[in-house]
Amino acid sequence: MSKKQENNTPEISTEDEFAIRREKRQNLIDNNIDPYPPYYKKDVTLADIKKKYVNVTKEAPTTDLVTTAGRIIAKRGHGKASFGNISDETESMQVYARKDVIGEEGYAIYATLDVGDIIGVTGTPFLTNTGELTIKVSEFTLLSKSLNPLPEKFHGLQDKELRYRKRYLDLITNPEIKDTFKKRSQVISSIRRYLENEAFMEVETPVLQPIAGGASAKPFMTHHNALDMKLYLRIALELHLKRLIVGGFERVFEIGRVFRNEGVSYKHNPEYTLLELYQAYADYNDMMELTENLLGTLAKEITGGHKVQYDNVEINFKPPFARMTMASVIEKYSGIDIYKHDFKSLKKELEKISIHVDETYTSKGQLINLVYDKKVEENIIQPTFITDYPLETSPLAKKHRDNPEIVERFELVINTMEIANAFSELNDPVDQKERFEDQLKQREAGDEEAHMMDDDFIESLEYGMPPTGGLGIGIDRVVMLLTNSQSIRDVLLFPHMKHK
Repeated sequence: MSKKQENNTPEISTEDEFAIRREKRQNLIDNNIDPYPPYYKKDVTLADIKKKYVNVTKEAPTTDLVTTAGRIIAKRGHGKASFGNISDETESMQVYARKDVIGEEGYAIYATLDVGDIIGVTGTPFLTNTGELTIKVSEFTLLSKSLNPLPEKFHGLQDKELRYRKRYLDLITNPEIKDTFKKRSQVISSIRRYLENEAFMEVETPVLQPIAGGASAKPFMTHHNALDMKLYLRIALELHLKRLIVGGFERVFEIGRVFRNEGVSYKHNPEYTLLELYQAYADYNDMMELTENLLGTLAKEITGGHKVQYDNVEINFKPPFARMTMASVIEKYSGIDIYKHDFKSLKKELEKISIHVDETYTSKGQLINLVYDKKVEENIIQPTFITDYPLETSPLAKKHRDNPEIVERFELVINTMEIANAFSELNDPVDQKERFEDQLKQREAGDEEAHMMDDDFIESLEYGMPPTGGLGIGIDRVVMLLTNSQSIRDVLLFPHMKHK
């Protein structure tokens, strides 16, 4: 029960409060006061005020004037004087307004301000009797009249779905989450800095593509009217970046949005941020070393050390990371030696351990991936490279130099999530075309995520691509781990939601 209800004072409905605030807005306009002025010069942040005037006391006051701005998050009136709190991106701070200082007309306007309004203030920092640094207001300007009331102060915005749908309210009422998105920005900045120091060049490639390639995923489709052609939102960055390696660049990377028409979960969003990089004259071993050094550096820069707390688990990002082959990790967690079986016998082994295999599975490699997904990934907590994947499910990776049934590929798994995927890149155009043709057969058999044929990419390889290592890292999941966020939606400012 609220205090208003305890005092038998009727609650004001949201609709009534909106109407009251709308009327205040009109009254301001009628009195030639613009409730949404075009400009205000904010000289200093609230955090900088607190830092600069930390030593102000009653015995050692300051006469300095500061000019700042923020949103009113609390307001307490006491007749001829009023305390309140304003908040900006950096901090919140108390303000104090008196009628005898800002004048009767000014105080009358100040008294009509609501929680949620954005104001600019000029005043002198001083210490109250309770020891709180406060700005004594000498001038104020209404910068934006808030028409909708904010969620109740003491409970904030708690409903998870509403927080995701109305992130702007989440940021206002739960300011601590700003730290997550500041760290996200730092992660991306640190990645750029690290790669640039390693002589990689950042590039941009098309988002709209005539062929959705570079990954096994179902794309979003659209139509370009002027060219009268079907286009896809990219599902990966790979094929255009490798064209640049053909063209003579030796170290390139891109940080960009990719789009996959798939389900939503705590670790999946149909639109997410991907880092992909390609390095000529390198292989997947080089990519492992680069990956662990990059992530180790990120952990130290963002959290202060290699050991990161995630939920109830401590994750150690200190290189080198553990390495296990696909075959060995499957045998460890399922008891199946995949090298002892062909397609039919492996299918029987999967059924023995209660893994259902439907008719869409047509190759041994698909069964290997299936048992890995069902029995292995959930057990891997500390950073671990899973290496040497089946040939049939890795159409863009080079065959293993010691075993043609597998490819030189790894995935990095941390806390049961795939974080990175990398290859020694396939650069034989004849082999690549055969792999694409095999993928087409899988599409015809019903696999909507199998690769399309990309003749232009094949042609680019025919001009010659040097030995190349390639790497993709899901940035959203990295941010999850480094900010102790349990859902991908917690690290996306505007995650996709089902229509209301």
